[in-house]
Amino acid sequence: MKFFVDTANIKEIMEAQEWGIVDGVTTNPTLLAKEKENPLDVIKGIVKTVNGPVSVEVISTDSKNMVVEGRGFAKIADNIVIKIPITKEGLKATNVLSKEGIKVNVTLIFSTNQAILANKAGAAYVSPFIGRLDDIGNEGVNIVKDIVKIFNIHSASTEVIVASIRQPLHVTEAAKIGAHIATIPFNVLEKMVYHPLTDKGLTIFLDDWKKIKKRV
Repeated sequence: MKFFVDTANIKEIMEAQEWGIVDGVTTNPTLLAKEKENPLDVIKGIVKTVNGPVSVEVISTDSKNMVVEGRGFAKIADNIVIKIPITKEGLKATNVLSKEGIKVNVTLIFSTNQAILANKAGAAYVSPFIGRLDDIGNEGVNIVKDIVKIFNIHSASTEVIVASIRQPLHVTEAAKIGAHIATIPFNVLEKMVYHPLTDKGLTIFLDDWKKIKKRV
């Protein structure tokens, strides 16, 4: 399973890259708004830092302007992926852009049928939101499981990005059901690294090594 970092913060992306785990990046207007720089400058900085796909979301709601925005973003770098919401207008824009060779990540997926439609329209990626489904009492992992199963049955080329990840368990669940990609906030990546028994074991090893050094 590939790991994307769900952030627009260059420092976080660079640190995760040093760990050797970054396959790509996903952004959205909310994440870009958290950064102090001009959004276009942030995007240009990210694509220079990351070799893999970088998802950038359109803000228009009609297909015509979605296509215009998408074409504009695609000109920034070859690894830009256009993020488009799953609406009727979004499907129209996905169809147009995908036929032009521009990769599209259809986002805000909350049902299996939405993912099927996005795949049919030509999406390179679909992003089901596991955490937000959990928030309203659904088991988000079950919808992702169904999407992965259906795509595998039909040998779909569309990759499943598990999004809205809130905790390390979501990453484990995504991996167990065969999702292609998990896009993970930096704070969740940090939580995945740590375990209290690891810290405890390291302390014991270092204390024992100090005892050895005293004997030498």
